Amino acid sequence: MRYGSNGVVSASQSADVSNGVATNGTTSLKASFATDSQGNGASSAGRNGTLGKLAAGVGGNGVTKAAPRRSDYFGHDREEVARILIQALVDLGYPHAASTLEEESEYTLESPCVANFREAILRGDWGTAERLLYEMEIHQDADFTALLFYIRRQKFLELLEMTDTSKAIQVLRTELTPLGHDMHELHFLSTLMMCMSPEDLRREAKWDGAEGSSRQELLSELSKFISPSVMLPNHRLADLFSQVKQTQMSKCLYHNAMNPPSLYTDHMCDSDEFPSVTSQVLRQHADEVYCVKFSHDGRRIASSGKDALIIIWDVETWEPIHIMRDSGGTVTNLDWSPDDSRIVSAGYKDRKAKVWNTETGECLETLAQFEEPVTAASWHPNGKCFITSSMDPWMILWDSSGQMVKKAHSERFYDIKITDDGGYIVAVDDSGNLYVYDFADWNNKKSYPLEGLGRAVQTSQDSRHAIVTLSHPPDSSNDSLGGMKKPTVALIELETGDVKERYVGYACQNFVVRATFGGPHEHFVVSGSEDANIYVWHKLSGQLVVKLPGHTASVNSISWNPAIPLMFASASDDHTIRIWSNGVEYNPSSYLNMKGILNPTTPSNGFSSHRQQVQRQRDPYQASSIRFR
Repeated sequence: MRYGSNGVVSASQSADVSNGVATNGTTSLKASFATDSQGNGASSAGRNGTLGKLAAGVGGNGVTKAAPRRSDYFGHDREEVARILIQALVDLGYPHAASTLEEESEYTLESPCVANFREAILRGDWGTAERLLYEMEIHQDADFTALLFYIRRQKFLELLEMTDTSKAIQVLRTELTPLGHDMHELHFLSTLMMCMSPEDLRREAKWDGAEGSSRQELLSELSKFISPSVMLPNHRLADLFSQVKQTQMSKCLYHNAMNPPSLYTDHMCDSDEFPSVTSQVLRQHADEVYCVKFSHDGRRIASSGKDALIIIWDVETWEPIHIMRDSGGTVTNLDWSPDDSRIVSAGYKDRKAKVWNTETGECLETLAQFEEPVTAASWHPNGKCFITSSMDPWMILWDSSGQMVKKAHSERFYDIKITDDGGYIVAVDDSGNLYVYDFADWNNKKSYPLEGLGRAVQTSQDSRHAIVTLSHPPDSSNDSLGGMKKPTVALIELETGDVKERYVGYACQNFVVRATFGGPHEHFVVSGSEDANIYVWHKLSGQLVVKLPGHTASVNSISWNPAIPLMFASASDDHTIRIWSNGVEYNPSSYLNMKGILNPTTPSNGFSSHRQQVQRQRDPYQASSIRFR
């Protein structure tokens, strides 16, 4: 396919300890720790003195002599480890154990100043919080004005929530504005005074209120700029565990599990667990299939193509639920609404977009305000609206029923997406550029030159990155496209336009080939290819994980099931859709109901690797029809 012209406990809050034994009944546990000589418990040597009264009476008949204490903890700073453990014990709900560890180690979690600062933030004593902030050890490169701004912004929002508008205005004028920090945010805060209710305020500000977690979140944000030797970042041990898991998952070439790895063992997935076998071939289409997408709940899949059909399939039975015929001809793209109740389709030949009811198969609305072929559509995550792009220079926003809301002049876009957070519109044009629009203000946009002609775009779950399939047509021998010599899928940071990784090996010269993120945590980048193969790369390293044969013509579109990590689909010019799994038979319904990892049992026969290259001419996507500005 191709487009043409057409809670924390301090030392003073110690647990009740009598004769060295806490009243919570943990004597035997402490005793076992005391006899460990490898740094895993208390001992007599080092900075903190002897084991003392904790050891007295252990075993009932005397004093257990503690082994020498290590000066470090297996290469880690002893004080850092102890303080992190104290904090973790509090997080886990073991304050007595935390205070006991403080007493034994003689390391305190935080100073009285930090404890008072924490308490002031959590109870909303903003004057005290600001005064104590001046006494903190702030990072040298931290913007102190920004820290004051964060505190005063919280104060302003809470006053608005209490409908004390006069005091809120005073804070805005006399405390926030004089700081001269982030005028864009200051302008946004001023608009919040128009909110009609506290609920409206919380919704517009994306803030959960004084009674929610906002104060704790503020404290977490402030702690990032305060020296950790004074104030530990919140939940530090949990963050370290997360980093360990993330590192192990990122180094695992085949990681595709829904659940994170265990802390008990080092993690490594087996290649047999990766979906590299064709488990189903769907043959209902009579011509080239250009787009395939799973519903958000993973229970259905929709496809469209040159035969003017939009087919919705049941993932359990792989039988068509609805076969909708678009009388206008070729359907190049489609997108599910967030609740999966509707699909919007992009028509190429008839230059129309259509809204379909996915429960009945009925066409609800035909959108005919286009002068050139419609190339793509994308729903906003709130489900209230969607956007379309076309080869005429217009970008149009529609409400969910298909009524035009907004229309603006744009470039001729091949593809368009709204990010998962609803904040940005991302599009690629026909001249080798990537555009990022502020969804709320289309005049606020950025454009980045690409290293080739952008054919399609897909955004990440965190709304920070996009992958763009880039082609290098045979006749583009000049160096105007950044010197790229071969097709590339590029991972691009939306904020800066920087290319974070390049994935190479696939074929894309003349037609639209789509790529997507793969796996429940987007560890993969998966793309179709004009050479009839599917290419899967490791997202972080760029390493090719697997090259999958099976189709006999160009693979145009890929969709990974958002609910079943062991399943993705591919659509091809060979008129088929292939469903890929790990070669094990299972019941998708049971898997979806479990919302976890399936324990499959019965292996299947796999698939044949034989494939045949098919040479063909595809109207209206001929190479000569591409126009460059």
